[in-house]
Amino acid sequence: MAKRFFRAILLASALVSLPHLAFAQGEPRSGVKPKPPEAPSKLPKVGADKTKGLDFLFGALKAAPDGVSAKHVEARIWAIWMQTPSDTVALLMSRSKAAMDARQNEVALKLLDSVIKLRPDYVEAWNRRATLYYLQNDYGRSLADIQQVLLREPRHFGALAGLGMIMQDLGEEKRALDAFRKALDVNPHLDKVPELVKTLTEKVEGRDI
Repeated sequence: MAKRFFRAILLASALVSLPHLAFAQGEPRSGVKPKPPEAPSKLPKVGADKTKGLDFLFGALKAAPDGVSAKHVEARIWAIWMQTPSDTVALLMSRSKAAMDARQNEVALKLLDSVIKLRPDYVEAWNRRATLYYLQNDYGRSLADIQQVLLREPRHFGALAGLGMIMQDLGEEKRALDAFRKALDVNPHLDKVPELVKTLTEKVEGRDI
């Protein structure tokens, strides 16, 4: 409960920086915008007991001896997050992914809006919409959706990494560092995040003497 409360406070403080968004969202960007971690294209089958399964898998993720082992565990976590008993939701999520891949962002948004209206408890709809808003530089809406993700699943390393990316884009390096550290605490094997933590630590806290 304490961790969930702390993360809620972090997100609330992050939203205080929204006045900066008017400047950040209009800036032209070069190159390909990096995406937060997302589910792999092929997911393993998992059992129905989500809570017990996730608790075990997050323990295994921290204890994974190497990156290959970690990726197998990570895929199982994503598979549980992606699970839904609703065929309609599964179809809408599949179509939203296809629309995002085809850069049909407005179509993808409408599909995700529909999923969230149908199943507001479904974490991955919030997370995918947060990613889409982030890719559109709509940081205000992305932060709001990230908050919804972390209220439902405080261990969502994809959302935590996304929060770090937004804070970094906004020049909020201390908040970015906090978010990236929390993501690594959950999943020590995230790609590129350790390098980001190292760079930001030197900027925010200085080099060790």
